[in-house]
Amino acid sequence: MQRGNVVGSVWSTKRLDALPKGGLLEIEMDGGGRVVAFDPLGCCSGERVLVVQGSVAAAWFGGKKVPVDALIIGSIDEETKR
Repeated sequence: MQRGNVVGSVWSTKRLDALPKGGLLEIEMDGGGRVVAFDPLGCCSGERVLVVQGSVAAAWFGGKKVPVDALIIGSIDEETKR
């Protein structure tokens, strides 16, 4: 699991039927780099999120073959320093 910031939406007028309904968001990952992640939660630009990638992301779809390798699994409400 990694943290990142939503930096924008990715719009796609043509999509594979296997891709479920939901948004595609561009995420700037903590530590550098960007990914496009599937968003079932309805997150917004500027929001801090938790992202999983690879087989963990694909497994969330319950055995369906879905072309998703990055998935937003949570929105970070507040970060506190210890």
